[in-house]
Amino acid sequence: MAATGRDAPAQSATADREIVISRVIDAPRELVFEAFTEVRHLSRWWGPEGFTTTTRAFEFRVGGEWDFVMHGPDGTDYQEWITWTEIAPPERIALLHGESRGDPNAFESVLTFAPDGAATRIEMRTVFPTKELRDEAVEKYHAIEGGQQTLSNLAAYVTEIVRKEVEN
Repeated sequence: MAATGRDAPAQSATADREIVISRVIDAPRELVFEAFTEVRHLSRWWGPEGFTTTTRAFEFRVGGEWDFVMHGPDGTDYQEWITWTEIAPPERIALLHGESRGDPNAFESVLTFAPDGAATRIEMRTVFPTKELRDEAVEKYHAIEGGQQTLSNLAAYVTEIVRKEVEN
């Protein structure tokens, strides 16, 4: 029997505004989740290759904010702001991310943390207000590569924590 349009998998209504990046990290999901929730961890791995982060304010709770500056390897500073809209430890974090509170171009991200054997599969699903803003993030700011590098930095960071715990 031929599939009809009704039976075909539905494409997300936001597909043309989304970036989805995932990775399996060889660490327990509680640790991977914790690395996203405590500023002492975030400052050690957040951002693409060559970036560092300076936190000005951090309160991890629904409605709380993270006010920070990302310092690019070329010396450019990027003002950033995140507020958390949902927190379900250790499974899910939803947030709004922009340059500052009230940024009309802020985007929404949902991070899910799923067990994958002894490892963790993390998925970052980001939805931009418009297709144009998504395309600009991809083309001008290299958002896909940056997201992949950020998850790579996270993986290296938590894997090192696990290695040190095993050695002790």
